[in-house]
Amino acid sequence: MTPRQARAISDNDSDIDQLAINTIRALAIDGVQKANSGHPGTPLGAAPTAYTLWQRVLRYDPQQPDWPNRDRFVLSSGHASILLYSLIHLAGIKADKPSYKDLNRLAVTLDDIKTFRQEGSRCPGHPEYGWTSGVESTTGPLGQGVSTSVGMAIAGAWLAATYNRPGYDLFDFNVYALCGDGDMMEGISSEAASLAAHLKLPNLCWLYDSNRVTIEGHTDLAFTEDVAARFMAYGWDVERVTDPNDTELVARALDKYLATKDRPTLIVVHSHIGYGAPHKQDTSAAHGEPLGPEEVRLTKEFFGFSPDEFFVVPPGVRERFAAKMGARGSGLRKEWDGMFARYKAQYPDLADNLERMRTRDLPPDWQKALPTFPPSASGISTRDASGKVLNAVAQKVPYILGGAADLYPSTKTRLEFEFAGDFQPKGELGDYKGRNFHFGIREHAMCAMVNGMVLTGLRAFGSGFLIFTDYARGSIRLSSLMDIPALHIWTHDTISLGEDGPTHQPIEQLVSLRAVPGMIVIRPADANEMVEAYRVALSSKERPVELICSRQALPIYDRSKFAAASGLAKGAYVMVDAADAKPAVILIGCGSEVALCVQAWEKLTAQGIKTRVVSMPSWALFDAQDQAYRDSVLPPSVGARVTVEEASPIGWDRYAGRTGVVLGMRTFGMSAPMKVVMEHFGFTVEHVLAAAKEAIANSK
Repeated sequence: MTPRQARAISDNDSDIDQLAINTIRALAIDGVQKANSGHPGTPLGAAPTAYTLWQRVLRYDPQQPDWPNRDRFVLSSGHASILLYSLIHLAGIKADKPSYKDLNRLAVTLDDIKTFRQEGSRCPGHPEYGWTSGVESTTGPLGQGVSTSVGMAIAGAWLAATYNRPGYDLFDFNVYALCGDGDMMEGISSEAASLAAHLKLPNLCWLYDSNRVTIEGHTDLAFTEDVAARFMAYGWDVERVTDPNDTELVARALDKYLATKDRPTLIVVHSHIGYGAPHKQDTSAAHGEPLGPEEVRLTKEFFGFSPDEFFVVPPGVRERFAAKMGARGSGLRKEWDGMFARYKAQYPDLADNLERMRTRDLPPDWQKALPTFPPSASGISTRDASGKVLNAVAQKVPYILGGAADLYPSTKTRLEFEFAGDFQPKGELGDYKGRNFHFGIREHAMCAMVNGMVLTGLRAFGSGFLIFTDYARGSIRLSSLMDIPALHIWTHDTISLGEDGPTHQPIEQLVSLRAVPGMIVIRPADANEMVEAYRVALSSKERPVELICSRQALPIYDRSKFAAASGLAKGAYVMVDAADAKPAVILIGCGSEVALCVQAWEKLTAQGIKTRVVSMPSWALFDAQDQAYRDSVLPPSVGARVTVEEASPIGWDRYAGRTGVVLGMRTFGMSAPMKVVMEHFGFTVEHVLAAAKEAIANSK
């Protein structure tokens, strides 16, 4: 049995297979009906496809759900979550996530299915990574799952090219995503499919459950394209299954995928939503709401289940999963464990990297690679500083990799060292060992792919202009929802980018990123704060980090005169203070605007006004500090405060206080040279001085 094409030998026991498929359907019907909420249609129609994949092909050990070389299964049609939960239960997948208090239990018990969509259940409305073992990625927003699966396939190809050695095929896993019409309509899936085809990823298979129904009704209302032709035009291999209930046809299509070595595969399964519920006239209802008591009765009778019994798993079904998927996965995993032990003895350094990836750790001395920037009045932009820091640490941490949405010359995120290379199909512009990714002008898919790469153990990053986070919002949000350390590097952070004008000048983007729960947004004031920002970002194991970088040069402060940049780790710190540390006014800046605060501090001090400057690069980090520290930076007794940021003022009032002054942007920007733009909108030293005096007057 070859590792890539491992399949159990059929024993022609079709009756038990059909019983298992119908058990999945019955559990889905009962779970949705009891919750009085959910989507029963797709589980009914897609059960044979999913069952065939899991039982005949998927290489997965239910006893070791985190086995590194397991095949990945992503349910992109997240509304059909009860299908996945039924599979997880019947396959006997063990709990292995820290969210479980008891790791000796099943990931999904029958009681969990009975409490589908209820508080505390391991079966929430859409699959949630980290909460339910067996869930490879959080899905729900359509298109996210398939796009994330491309990142997983990229990671698999990179791991194989980088770490496999003769006689040691450590990585040859495949990535499967079950998707539907809604996934195909979302633009992000087109972005991801296009790049997957360019990269010729042979380890990627999407199973398209084409049931031609959405919430509003038949897809003819809005979706009449030939999806298969589109994917063939991309460069995918396309297979069709005309009868989804013929598991041999499904298996044949999967075999064709496994034999395809030069491109990804789309398997179009022409199913019927709510199959097995023939009395239901409104098929869109079968998609988006419970069947109802009478239809449940008729449907369960059609499948041979008693309509008066609920959540029934007939004898032999669990055993069938154990004999097929379970035995195959266990055997392959044990073979892999033995191979890795031999690999570790022969290649200890490589094995050490792989073990650290599994725990999201970095090499023990990686921080020694962080540079220090000498003071400079002319300085450099924080995007340039970011590029220098990134290149320094990436040479020390071999599994840091990523790229930009066609903008690396502007975001400075290209890894320039000799052995970095470009991730491309073999024999073209690079190979799968390359660590520079060219995502193309596909911001949304880029961030989903970064999620997939991070979920597979890599420390991946994506980059672009801050304004284009608007095009990537869904994927950025999911990185925080999943508690994964994705790294995003955004440049051109304010109206000070100048001539490109309001279409490219971000206003509300910063506050919208700061509003995402769990996300760490850092906007450094100079090159050495950027060093500290990377220290925070790469030390994070569970939270995504957004690094916000300037296009224009910023002074590099002399830290013998100003406080150490390491204060960034606490989100805000006193950068420079009044001589007696008893300020009459506090100037609070962020990013490039700290320079305005420092210049205003000099003038106010010369005028005899005791002034403190606080650099506040990260609200999230500052708010996480204890009250004593926060009060030491922003004493409650000092009501005269000014906040300065070339962005939306929303949220800054928390730090300015009742009598403070918030300088921000209340309109869009304008197209003009940087200095003209700053003067037009009042981001000048004179305006900060006036605001400081206004705040002092207010506080009295």
